[in-house]
Amino acid sequence: MTARLRRLAAGAAALAATSAALVGTSSSAPAQADDAAITWTLVRAENPSADQLDAYARITDAMDRAVARYNRLLDLDRHMTVFYEPGVPTAEGSIDGVIRFGANRGFMQERTALHELSHTVGTGTSGGWYALCQNGVWAGPTATALVRSWDGPSAQVNCGGSHIWPYGLNYDDEMSELNADRHVDLVEAMIADGQ
Repeated sequence: MTARLRRLAAGAAALAATSAALVGTSSSAPAQADDAAITWTLVRAENPSADQLDAYARITDAMDRAVARYNRLLDLDRHMTVFYEPGVPTAEGSIDGVIRFGANRGFMQERTALHELSHTVGTGTSGGWYALCQNGVWAGPTATALVRSWDGPSAQVNCGGSHIWPYGLNYDDEMSELNADRHVDLVEAMIADGQ
């Protein structure tokens, strides 16, 4: 467990003990150094078409940005395999570390890559996630305490249909630098809860 995650867990314990409102902002301090890192590989055609070359460039930019953000904020050792598959309607990530982007260039962006990365580490894809998503609300204390520290004492992480909100980055209008950092912090807290 990273020092930052220990602080999140301690915050959850303090919240449960005091039932007090926590008010604050997200810290963008990087996780304590450890050699863990998310890496990724894009599977490419031997003789790519112009469409594939364009998609590869866009996907590479999106994934590089998303992985850099995850590595700056979360201490996790995981390898992703990424594909360009035009038949995929938007993009999709699975617990086995596979992310597939479809032909729609609107989804070849950092927001989508961040969102799909969360699926590869368990959001909406692991048994632990489904066990903690109870009646549409996340039941884990660490993520709950974290979202309350941002949004007030009654804030909660909503979940369902393999997604979370707020900070799930489900739609373009949810993307901002702050929300992207909070997304990664929230995913880390959900992992600590047992996602």
